[in-house]
Amino acid sequence: MVERRRLLRRPRFGALLGPDAAGVRQSLVALTLSGTTSLVAGLTLGSATGRLEALPGLLLLVPAAIALRGNIYGALGSRLSTAIHTGTFRMSVRAGTVVGQNVLASMALTLGLSLALAVLAKGVAVGFGIADTISIADLVVVSVVGGVLASVVVLLITLALASGSVRFGWDLDNVIAPLVTAIGDLVTLPALILASYLVGVRIVTPVLAGAFAVTAAVAIAASLRSGLAQLQRILFESLPVLTIAGVLDLVAGISIEKRLDSFVALPALLVFVPGFLETAGALGGILSNRLGTKLHLGLIEFAAWPGRAARRDIAIVFALSGPVFLLVAVVAHYGSGLAGLASPGLGDMVGVALLGGLLATVFVVAVAYYGTMAAVRFGLDPDTYGIPVVTSSLDLVGAFVLVLAIVTLGVT
Repeated sequence: MVERRRLLRRPRFGALLGPDAAGVRQSLVALTLSGTTSLVAGLTLGSATGRLEALPGLLLLVPAAIALRGNIYGALGSRLSTAIHTGTFRMSVRAGTVVGQNVLASMALTLGLSLALAVLAKGVAVGFGIADTISIADLVVVSVVGGVLASVVVLLITLALASGSVRFGWDLDNVIAPLVTAIGDLVTLPALILASYLVGVRIVTPVLAGAFAVTAAVAIAASLRSGLAQLQRILFESLPVLTIAGVLDLVAGISIEKRLDSFVALPALLVFVPGFLETAGALGGILSNRLGTKLHLGLIEFAAWPGRAARRDIAIVFALSGPVFLLVAVVAHYGSGLAGLASPGLGDMVGVALLGGLLATVFVVAVAYYGTMAAVRFGLDPDTYGIPVVTSSLDLVGAFVLVLAIVTLGVT
């Protein structure tokens, strides 16, 4: 009890009791940066329509590959945030340390799940009747090469954010989800497009695919047999939920792949997609992170209906959603104009953003709250499960509500 009172007297822990002004500013700055940088990812996607048409199935992989980066490294950031709040964080990447085991787990998950994502992408494409998709070997090379290139960057920045939060007194829960998601979008799309140029090389592609499959299997097996308790727990808990999340993200990609003609006709809508999904996922990630940390510290308890402290965080998420979705629409419209990409018009873009954003926020708040509570109820780590559950289910529903908003408003 004395220790808990000591924790609550610290500014970092006092801020967790409610959405204080500093915490709101941190979240708003992070979300604004996320929404703005999503333009780069969106323009990359909007400008790659020729590549997407030439390689059927590549667009199907895009939402899942982006989400995988956010799921792995958002969860990493959430675990590091809890370590900071509970006083167990030390910036050391030695294998026996908290940070070291988290880093090893994140890299093993990157290799293993990038491979799994490619295989699942082919299965989902066949199951949903997408004809003439590129081969499994091609998808493996694109997914693994693109994923590893992007992950190195995201990992380094996640560790820098954790170190910075200790040094400068930031609350990592308020910034990690939007910033990791933004950085993941920023580097994953160019990395995937770059990796796609290895597709179809007669001998090189199959050899690379086989080598990546062996490397991924060895990395996962070695991690599970390492004897490092935290590393093993992260993998045991992460592999099932991230695999299911990958399937949901691939199904989400079907919604966009099947309307590729509409997005090609108005590329500004394609530019808007990463920012829209990124913003909704980041909002859910902020809520999930804050709830997870409060549960670890005993500041809130499992309840079927959100208590006062949880309702405060939920209200802030709704308050942040409107201006941030509006910003993403404006940035996508004018950014597309500067790049010479056709747009349905600012009014239509704003209408799609606000309608789709409202629907997505309602859904993501429900999933963030009940997903976090369910993890605790079943004795699981909410830091490991919170962000993957939120972002994968959001990607699936987000892609659907985005298409629904476009059709409802007659934007195609």
